[in-house]
Amino acid sequence: MTINMRDYHTNDAASVAALISPVFRAGDTYAVDADMTDAQALAYWTGGEKRVFVAEDDGQLLGTYYVVRNFKGGGSHVCNCGYITGDQARGKGLARLMLAHSLETAKSLGFRAMQYNSVIATNTRAIDIWTRAGFDVIGRLPEAFLHPVQGYVDALVMYRKL
Repeated sequence: MTINMRDYHTNDAASVAALISPVFRAGDTYAVDADMTDAQALAYWTGGEKRVFVAEDDGQLLGTYYVVRNFKGGGSHVCNCGYITGDQARGKGLARLMLAHSLETAKSLGFRAMQYNSVIATNTRAIDIWTRAGFDVIGRLPEAFLHPVQGYVDALVMYRKL
């Protein structure tokens, strides 16, 4: 794979919706309504102050992430990100590439830290990737997420200074 990371453009909308909607519908990694339409999912992913990127290989979108300030005012120096890797690219290092790109992007945007507010404890692949990249678990929210298969599971707060 030769991955090109670039800014999201509105002509990517259908491809990004095709990546994110199945993940949201699965209901096991993001605390969003699982019954969102593609348009609602896309509006959530690309809306507000989010800066959205796509990862493509030979014109095919394989993943996407966003970066956004986590809080306003005095917390504006901490960002938050969301990542989704398409099925065809899982296990091939794309999540690590998007993470590395997001860390550099966050620094270039002036953020001093990155925080994930609700990492579902059953999402062990993501937790492993982020831990290896220097993120610490700074909080655990007991049974904060209703997993569609495993029932109530913990959510983690993860943090890293940039």
